[in-house]
Amino acid sequence: MKFRFFQNKPKNWILKLLSLSLATMLWYFVAGEDQVDINMLVPIEILNLPANLTISNQYKKDIEVTVRGPRSMIQDMRNRNITRPVDLSGAKPGTIVIKNDENSIPLRRGISIQRLQPTNITLHIDEMVQRKIPIQPVTEGALARGYSLENITIEPDQLTISGPRNILDRNKVLKTYLIDLKGLYKSITLQVNLNLNQELNELIGETVVTAKIEVSENMVEHTIKNIPVNAKDAKGAVTLEPNKISVKAMIPENLLHDTPEASMLFRAFVPSQNISGPTTKPVTVNGVNVPGHEPIKILSINPQEVMVKPAANGKNNHSNK
Repeated sequence: MKFRFFQNKPKNWILKLLSLSLATMLWYFVAGEDQVDINMLVPIEILNLPANLTISNQYKKDIEVTVRGPRSMIQDMRNRNITRPVDLSGAKPGTIVIKNDENSIPLRRGISIQRLQPTNITLHIDEMVQRKIPIQPVTEGALARGYSLENITIEPDQLTISGPRNILDRNKVLKTYLIDLKGLYKSITLQVNLNLNQELNELIGETVVTAKIEVSENMVEHTIKNIPVNAKDAKGAVTLEPNKISVKAMIPENLLHDTPEASMLFRAFVPSQNISGPTTKPVTVNGVNVPGHEPIKILSINPQEVMVKPAANGKNNHSNK
């Protein structure tokens, strides 16, 4: 047994000597390699943040670091995508100050940190909540003359947003960018962007809603006199007493303004077929339909009936239609 022990001992010493020689050569190689300084950005990696919490403030997402070390080790470090881990497993709502130093970043032995900026990171930890926030349309400009804005409907009329409590508590309503109503004379549907502040834009991004703008023509109540009454389907000459009436109606404001004689907007008639003697007939009045305008609405007629008589002299005192 002793003979075998001493027989193998030289081999062990040879292996150890070879290992020591290789280690020494490697040390001299690394130590003798060029030392370089480089500037790099090290991303901050947030770990283990509880699901019911969120970071509500803007903070620097990278640390500016100057490191020194052998060129090969520096290159290897850059290839490994080093991060600065921040463990928030025990975080609670409030403000946390994270200190950055040479021990904050996991580096290989032989690489040293020369400079690090920023040295502190402030994080505002807030409770994650969900809110339904209404959307409000914002308009500018006046409609065309004679038209009124009936309603603006936003679809959807609210958004459900998840985010930090303090941000959502500060934003009670969402507003659209300006909707220009200048010269508008008809109902339209538009796609409109929401005018979000920076903190909301980061939460939900650019958001588009549908705005349905309902416009109506202004109607005015007006009494029109001296509207001629026509005898309809008369077989012979007839007379009408009276042969003119008055009408109270709701008329489009622009139409009334642009018509030289308001009575031109109405057609009045009485049925006059088979008239053998004086008889009372009801008067029917229709408003003229003018393209581009709302229909005229008849409110009342005065008188509602007229006397229809066969004409003694064979001549009508009306337009026979």
